[in-house]
Amino acid sequence: MSGSPWRHVLVVVFALLLQACDTDLYTNLSEREANSMLATLLREGIPAERKVSDGQITLSVPKDRFAEAMEVLDQAGLPRQRFSNMGEVFKNNGLVSSPVQERAQMVYALSEELSHTVSQIDGVVSARVHVVLPDNDLLKRVIAPSSASVLVRYEASTAVDQLIPQIKTLVANGISGLSYEGVSVTAVEAASRSAGDSRPPMVSFLGIWVLEANLSRARLLFGVLAGLVVALGGALGWQFWRERQGGALYRLKVSE
Repeated sequence: MSGSPWRHVLVVVFALLLQACDTDLYTNLSEREANSMLATLLREGIPAERKVSDGQITLSVPKDRFAEAMEVLDQAGLPRQRFSNMGEVFKNNGLVSSPVQERAQMVYALSEELSHTVSQIDGVVSARVHVVLPDNDLLKRVIAPSSASVLVRYEASTAVDQLIPQIKTLVANGISGLSYEGVSVTAVEAASRSAGDSRPPMVSFLGIWVLEANLSRARLLFGVLAGLVVALGGALGWQFWRERQGGALYRLKVSE
């Protein structure tokens, strides 16, 4: 029977350890990406932690909040999509390249550069720019114009009617021979979490995530439990001392 209380204590300890078990959400993040993702999750009431190991930054969340965290980050367009620049596209280019290969690389590089630029506009969650540069023959009388199509996911609070002309002007000026009318923009509103789905913010208390509103109650409960542990330890110590004193008196009487 004496081991029964300890078994209960071990069960509680293991339950807390399992509850606090985290899983990695993203690894090899930049400091800016990790901070932005961490702030987004904490605003939505999802406990998250940033860890640095071997120079790599990892973002982790509790296992039971993994799916919710992925949904929140996806709706926020995080982490930001990584685009190739001109130097990366032509870095591994051979000594002799065919005109078709060089043209394909140029079109891809332009698309990546413009996609990256458009995605930096405030209110844009993600962007993709598809550039079409027709292979016009100089001997042809009719020359096909260049064109570009842009797909933009924007935040719900963004004035998209004012955003589209800016995007068209930016893309048209970024490609030689492309007119403003040759740029088409498709704007899609990014899905947002409803007010009912948002959860109150949480804070970490002694390695355990609790609701911010319950932080004072958790501190009070911890203080009471700490006091009970100290009192129990004192009572056990006093009982042990009495038993040792009683044993000493008994041995003294026997020796007499």
